[in-house]
Amino acid sequence: MTIINYIYFGFVGLGVLFSFLRILLGPTSADRVAALDTLNVVLTGTIVFLALVFKNGLYLDIALVYGLLSFTETVVISRYLEGKK
Repeated sequence: MTIINYIYFGFVGLGVLFSFLRILLGPTSADRVAALDTLNVVLTGTIVFLALVFKNGLYLDIALVYGLLSFTETVVISRYLEGKK
């Protein structure tokens, strides 16, 4: 791995940390859902980057499935919170 990969994973780690903090400390439920969606996008991008680093196409399939499941998760949680009002 090159130095750019380490820099990338460092920034991804910061993104995950800040998203996780917003999930824990978010003042509203909408903030928490937005932070969860951001976390899912960052993790999906990381899986795609791992496919590039390891030169393995299987990671792209995993990223696609994870992206679809995370989108469904966000929609379900948003619908639940919308119906709660």
